[in-house]
Amino acid sequence: MSNKPLNIGDQFPNFEAQTNVGRIDFYDWMADSWAILFSHPADFTPVCTTELARVAQLMPEFLKRGVKPIALSCDTAESHNAWIEDIKSYAKLSSFDYPIIADNKRELAVKLNMLDKDELSAEGIPLTCRAVFVIDNKKKLRLSILYPATTGRNFDEILRVVDSLQLTQTKSVATPADWKQGGQCMVLPSVQAADVPKLFPKGIETIEVPSGKSYLRITAQPQI
Repeated sequence: MSNKPLNIGDQFPNFEAQTNVGRIDFYDWMADSWAILFSHPADFTPVCTTELARVAQLMPEFLKRGVKPIALSCDTAESHNAWIEDIKSYAKLSSFDYPIIADNKRELAVKLNMLDKDELSAEGIPLTCRAVFVIDNKKKLRLSILYPATTGRNFDEILRVVDSLQLTQTKSVATPADWKQGGQCMVLPSVQAADVPKLFPKGIETIEVPSGKSYLRITAQPQI
């Protein structure tokens, strides 16, 4: 099983895996949706519990964007189902509506380079770090982030990135620092002045800078 590092734009590898809701083929499970695969060191751990609870709370936001979340932890499906009851109790959830992959043999963790050599199980086996992979509906990797085990993820930020990725894949804009849905965007440097009226009917603003270069061009967020 290859563990070649994945780069943004690479085809995300398909796999079969056991989950708390049965065995899945990843591509079949995704269908035509985007997906977020995020890994966890272990079940029944404090930071992971808060993270899975937050994703469960945000399910309407993920679904609104056509994104399916799927978690991974290095324990069995039976363990996952027991842990889910704790997660539901902690976050006062009536349901838990996304799967958790059972990677107790570390096969996917090795394949996707998600092991943290500094975080070991009681048996001395490396645990998974807090990896995040955003995969688009063409099965391409669009984002990859690795967090240490001691730092919980900000899923509002991950939603923000998804908004940016889905906007900029079809519109000739980039999103600036701290951009949020509905905020102003930057016109791509590749857009020629002659094309601006057609691409940006609401107009653009060019920010003057000491260099005299006209590369800072702002526009209202285009509609997808």
